[in-house]
Amino acid sequence: MDGAYWKTVGPTSRHSALDPSLGHRYIAPVSNHSLPLSASTRLCAVYGFPVRHSASPAMQNAGIATLGLDWRYTAAEVRPEQLKEAINGARAMHYIGLNLTVPHKLLAMDMVDILDESSQEWGAVNTILFEGQRDDNQWRPIHEFDCAPQNIRSHGFNTDADGITQSLREDLGIEVRGESILLLGAGGAGRVAALKLAATGVKDLSIINRTTSKAEALVAEIQQRFPAVNVSVNYPSSEIDLVINATSLGLRDKDPSPLDPQAFCLKKSRAVYDMIYQPNQTPLLTAAKEAGCKYANGLGMLLHQGAKSLEIWSGQSAPLESMREALKKAINHG
Repeated sequence: MDGAYWKTVGPTSRHSALDPSLGHRYIAPVSNHSLPLSASTRLCAVYGFPVRHSASPAMQNAGIATLGLDWRYTAAEVRPEQLKEAINGARAMHYIGLNLTVPHKLLAMDMVDILDESSQEWGAVNTILFEGQRDDNQWRPIHEFDCAPQNIRSHGFNTDADGITQSLREDLGIEVRGESILLLGAGGAGRVAALKLAATGVKDLSIINRTTSKAEALVAEIQQRFPAVNVSVNYPSSEIDLVINATSLGLRDKDPSPLDPQAFCLKKSRAVYDMIYQPNQTPLLTAAKEAGCKYANGLGMLLHQGAKSLEIWSGQSAPLESMREALKKAINHG
């Protein structure tokens, strides 16, 4: 199917996996995931480049086991130029769904068959649900089919936006509304964060990006959509409430800091949030600790966006505590 054909979404298909009026097919429970794989085991995956640092498999498999689903979740390193082929491959093999991480979230906007309202609003896709078409022409999650349907589509969602604000609230006590924030990065994660912060009522938002033109384009969009927000591409000159790193700088050893210490001193910020969670203590967070800031990594964001993905795929409430414990173990032993 051509991706452009399905680029609209009607009210009956939005969040189709979560529509309680449509009911859910009974899924036989699996007591634990020490059992061998079988011919009926279904797959999910996260695509990224790089992806070996990901704790998503540990988190999602814990959630899947708690829900008693005969599914497994893996990770696959996919180059950006091969992303479309990889998405189509998962669809052809009847995967339950996919998560997408750096650098695929923006690219996937033009590669899925249909965009949910969440992905349209935030301009990025981090979750894909594969759906099959029934004889009555309704599209349903593919796990509800005993035999592979003839027509299958990829349905793109964004669960990052809500994950950001939930994590800021839980981990740092920051509500966003009325606060001043410096955001480092205007790529996939940065763009979603900026738009969500603006929609939530941030007072002042400074966006710094390696490519200034990308930050300027994002600022222009925010000015048009959220005119009450004071937004710029300059480092703030006064004290602020929060610094957020939405870049990938800190994932690898010897990465430079995402923050220019000559342009902004961390002592002028109340808190620092790094979306990177592996390593769990990035150089930016070490600097935040030394500056006396409250600080947190992106583990909470990963938890909440991942839980929402599992809910989209399964139609069931995600077991947050099981997933949280699995994440902590994965990070501590990683």
